[in-house]
Amino acid sequence: MRILHTSDWHLGRPLHREPLLDAQRAFLRHLLETVQADHVDVVAVAGDIFDRAIPPLDAVDLFKWVLEELAALRVPLVMISGNHDSPRRLGVSSRLIEHAGIYLRTSVEDCARPVVLTDEHGPVAFYGLPYLEPGLVHTQVQAERPSHQSVLAAAMDAVRADLAGQPAGTRSVVLAHAFVTGAEVSESERDITAGGVPSVAASVFAGVDYVALGHLHRCQRVSDRIRYSGSPLAYSFSEASHPKAMWLIDLAADAALTARKLPCPVPYELREVSGALQDLLTSPEYARYERCWLHITLTDADRPYMAMERLKQRFPQTLKLSFSTGRRSEGESYRARVRGRSDHEIAVGFLHHVTGVPATPAEEGLLSQGLEAVRTEAAVREVH
Repeated sequence: MRILHTSDWHLGRPLHREPLLDAQRAFLRHLLETVQADHVDVVAVAGDIFDRAIPPLDAVDLFKWVLEELAALRVPLVMISGNHDSPRRLGVSSRLIEHAGIYLRTSVEDCARPVVLTDEHGPVAFYGLPYLEPGLVHTQVQAERPSHQSVLAAAMDAVRADLAGQPAGTRSVVLAHAFVTGAEVSESERDITAGGVPSVAASVFAGVDYVALGHLHRCQRVSDRIRYSGSPLAYSFSEASHPKAMWLIDLAADAALTARKLPCPVPYELREVSGALQDLLTSPEYARYERCWLHITLTDADRPYMAMERLKQRFPQTLKLSFSTGRRSEGESYRARVRGRSDHEIAVGFLHHVTGVPATPAEEGLLSQGLEAVRTEAAVREVH
């Protein structure tokens, strides 16, 4: 069976206020062309279809269009909700549209309800594990504690139990939306730390033939059978050097797996450039950046007057401007200084900054409880 693995479309998301809907539409056209040209049997989308729980209507229209196109091609689509999606909204009418070959898995109750598709070699069971917020679902899946590791382990136990009851020789694919330990992150993913830990071990997914992951935006291989497709577009300048792609997976009769990385179209080039303002405005060496989407860092000793306006005369697609001086980087915003830290680490650091005293273990525990409560409350609001 030939599977096209993609994820993290984030329909409706801008890049530094620059609308990306046209670029997202171009990617989805490319996806449809790939489905036909490469004779794809099933499309697997591993979450974060939309960028927020209540997406803009033009993003919803784009989603509706691609579903209609895939249904017209009679190519099944298996899709899960991610941490940016509203499970209930995305899952509306899911049972009804299964008749069109579109299979949405957005609830914890559906984790062990496979989509069973058949090729000339027999059945393939697709299990969809949507993003599972530990604070909301750990009791439903009978997990030992409200952590990503515990919740996904319990969900996978249910998957393996169902798979054991399938006909002998049934091949298996799991779609999941999670951060697997050892994978590389980008700046554009939302933090999903729960219980102080954002990631799960790859061993959680033992016993299945392929794991199609979503959440991290870099296309990467965790193991031969566990892969991230990444996002089809760059959603931050940290991804400027990340080639965007989808995985074309061939699952043979004996579950032998071959994988081919298919590049996604590049609607724009992202580049990061630094230099003094006058050099940037006049030097021929920067001419190649005139049509790129840019993050420019100015190195002038003093902040130049109307810098962005002047830069846009030569580089109209300048999206982000930073300043770096000989003293302290004025462009190094608070966000830049805390880059790579979890919410808990930021809160602990802030407490140390304002009190001048390191947080005690008890205080760190209280901060962790508070952050977990806020996360759970936000997840409840999105669900309902």
